[in-house]
Amino acid sequence: MKKEIIVAILAVAAIYGCTNQKTEKVIDSASTAVATSGKDSLTYSYDSVKVYSKTKVSTNKLVTDTAKAVIVYPLFQNQVANKFLEDRVIGISGKQGIDKNYKELTAGFIKEFDTYIAANNGAQESWFQKVDMKVKANYPNYLSVLMTYSDYKGGAHPNTLFTYLNYNPKTYQTITLDSIITADGMPKLRAIGENIFRRNENLAPNASLSEGYFFAEGTFSLPETFTLTKEGISFLYNPYEIKAYAAGTTELIIPFSKIKDIMKESSILINFK
Repeated sequence: MKKEIIVAILAVAAIYGCTNQKTEKVIDSASTAVATSGKDSLTYSYDSVKVYSKTKVSTNKLVTDTAKAVIVYPLFQNQVANKFLEDRVIGISGKQGIDKNYKELTAGFIKEFDTYIAANNGAQESWFQKVDMKVKANYPNYLSVLMTYSDYKGGAHPNTLFTYLNYNPKTYQTITLDSIITADGMPKLRAIGENIFRRNENLAPNASLSEGYFFAEGTFSLPETFTLTKEGISFLYNPYEIKAYAAGTTELIIPFSKIKDIMKESSILINFK
């Protein structure tokens, strides 16, 4: 069941309808500059793309709700970093090979909404898609951006996904957990993580993880999304990943001091000593 839930979260913007119908939209791209500290390695500002549908969802003139798609993202002077983030967002949205940039991604969402309304005459509902990206770490060799993706196409609540995008601007490579922790050290990392998790959740060492949690077969596991902080490796469980949607996200921090013997010699980690 856990795998099905995660697949559903990652496919939040599945396949949109095909149509030749021309649809009017409003597209707005506004740039907002932000101050960067002296420690920041890559200069950036925050930009946005906003697309609104002109399809009305109600005959009531007082009801102005319609569909909207908004992406707020950091815009770096480093174009390779920009391409990395854009490609990751498009891929996570399920549109890899379909959309080439943020404007196409947002316009495609609105096109899907317009097609749906046209095919379901009388439908009175509004959709939204929102992607918000915040720079969490910015060093010469480590960039970490927290992406919050949410969309709503009807149902009890929106689909929401939180993902850290970790990147090395010097090597142009994605930073993965196995680039920081040795292969032999992964079991120890999970064991330490489980101890911290149980303490945070006020669980006894032998308490079942099948009751109230979604761990496969009741076995503890670390989430895929993480970032590096001064405190240690910060892991983030998404809604529905290990708990009910109403519980929201769950953060788990493993201090570097507890895993010194299983960390690889990485120039990235010098930023956090």
